[in-house]
Amino acid sequence: LRLLGIKMLLVDEALACRHYAVHEGKPFFKKLIEYITSGPVVAMVVAGDRAVDSVRLIMGATDPVQAAPGTIRSDFAMEMERNLVHGSDTNEHAKEEIALFFKDSEICDYRRVDDAWVYPRANPAP
Repeated sequence: LRLLGIKMLLVDEALACRHYAVHEGKPFFKKLIEYITSGPVVAMVVAGDRAVDSVRLIMGATDPVQAAPGTIRSDFAMEMERNLVHGSDTNEHAKEEIALFFKDSEICDYRRVDDAWVYPRANPAP
């Protein structure tokens, strides 16, 4: 995985509502908004082969009680409404969410010298 962007910010209610718009009208919507606006958030853009799936494995199941040991949610969360981390569930949602939190100029796309060996299908070795 490659980290292409990272920043700390305070999410206001308007941004929170856009971010969680898919959950509007659900019983837990208000708690989501309250939680994400309650303190600083670290937003990241992560890229790589199957990045969405890889990051979701690192995060663990949405319910911390069901998350595998060693995942962020298992190790650091106690309640589903406060599961500490959000990650996009599809590439399409990732693009939408990145656009909410990052300007194009804040994303640093680059290649590593070992990319050809890490991702041989995408970058054949010279």
